[in-house]
Amino acid sequence: MPGRPVILDCDPGTDDAIALMLAIASPELDIRAVTVSGGNVGLARTLSNAAALVTLSGGAVPVHGGADRPLLGAFEDAAHVHGDDGLGGVALPKGAPPADGLAADAIRSILRAAGETVTLIGIAPVTNLALALATEPQLAAKVEQIVLMSGAWGQGNVTPSAEFNAFSDPEALAILLDVGRPIVLVPLELTAQALVTAERIAMLRGRGSGRVLRTACEILAAVPFFPRLGGIGHPLHDPCAVAWMVRPGLFGGRASHVRVELSPGASRGRTVIDRSHPGGQPANALVLETLDADGFFDLLGERLASLS
Repeated sequence: MPGRPVILDCDPGTDDAIALMLAIASPELDIRAVTVSGGNVGLARTLSNAAALVTLSGGAVPVHGGADRPLLGAFEDAAHVHGDDGLGGVALPKGAPPADGLAADAIRSILRAAGETVTLIGIAPVTNLALALATEPQLAAKVEQIVLMSGAWGQGNVTPSAEFNAFSDPEALAILLDVGRPIVLVPLELTAQALVTAERIAMLRGRGSGRVLRTACEILAAVPFFPRLGGIGHPLHDPCAVAWMVRPGLFGGRASHVRVELSPGASRGRTVIDRSHPGGQPANALVLETLDADGFFDLLGERLASLS
């Protein structure tokens, strides 16, 4: 059976790297393009990282560079987590040159030409996706759903209020939440359950000796364990969005109303997630809440070991 058509928007980034590998290894997905923004590190590095990861994984997918900053405000990276190169110092062979055309243009072109609806997977600040749909709103009808690793219903990870992707371009996130297509939100509380520990890295290493799996384990081992999660591991955020597309039975979720705070100040970028509807607003997103973590890491090991 042909895979579901998707566009994967990313900012590699250690966890984006694993998500890209998982997506390329999953026949359930027909990746029409990889689009890239600045995020975890600046655009020059995220773009070269994405191209290198696609080449390493054997994907025949065009990689398009896009936004190097948010719609409003200044760019801020997360190099303190991902390293100055975005990949924790893990060197990759050089990838193929990026494809011609800006990311937002490529997204619009793919949607116009598609004979079926396309899912947008956003695991970065969603500037590219918002630019594409805000400048040609009728193309939203060609979008099946929008799956976003973004937000939190409790404490953030870049400010006390906000998760990194949401904080990096909240105006772009607000555009997607208001576009009228089904949204699946993968928040921090979900991704904290995908906890990379020393034992899970060892399990993955034991699944094979292929170059892709070996590189993935090196990247996972390069990320510092997080004190806020007990110091025993780090969360694997972005692959959860891809795993939802590949094996949704691993997840549980709840229809909720989501909005994002846009005003300046301490709450900027906070996602206000109403999971029980006391405010009376209708649901506009499926918010993922639970994860079969062992099943998730089994899927990851199976798929990464299938690549050479």
